[in-house]
Amino acid sequence: MRMIKLSLFVLVIFGLGMLLAGCSKPPEAEKEAAKKAMDAAVSVGADKYASADLEAARKVWDTAESQMKEKKYKEAKQSYIDAKAAFEKAAAAVEAGKKAVADQANAALKTLEEDWKKLRVTADKMGKKLKAKKQAWTVDTKAISEGLAKSKEMITSAPAEAKAKLDGLKTMIDRWETTF
Repeated sequence: MRMIKLSLFVLVIFGLGMLLAGCSKPPEAEKEAAKKAMDAAVSVGADKYASADLEAARKVWDTAESQMKEKKYKEAKQSYIDAKAAFEKAAAAVEAGKKAVADQANAALKTLEEDWKKLRVTADKMGKKLKAKKQAWTVDTKAISEGLAKSKEMITSAPAEAKAKLDGLKTMIDRWETTF
């Protein structure tokens, strides 16, 4: 009788142990670490300069979130660890992305400065024919000159914004080239 009670006790303890081992808890620490890595990547500009890496990391994050909802905590834990690594990779890629955009902006700036010089020479040659559009030309001349100077300053600190500004200036220059 004593042996049966002992066997039953051991069996109950073993069953409870298996039950508790099967019921894992949500990976909150891993989720928090991945969230911090995501916030850090966005704060350094991964959305502008490493968007492909950031998008890939967000997909891993979404997978982890889905696994959490399905209470697949073991898989979610690994996915959060993978997401954290992917967000860190995106953050690390920002500098290379910034450099690439800055290089593009510098090339665009050089081209626009050359186009702008040619356009001003053409405008000077047109002289009297320009009278009808003289006021618009004066306004755009000032905007283009100031825009080129401002873009040149912005390239080192905010290359994506400088590139966008240069794209706008290119549109203005192209419009005047078409006019002339």
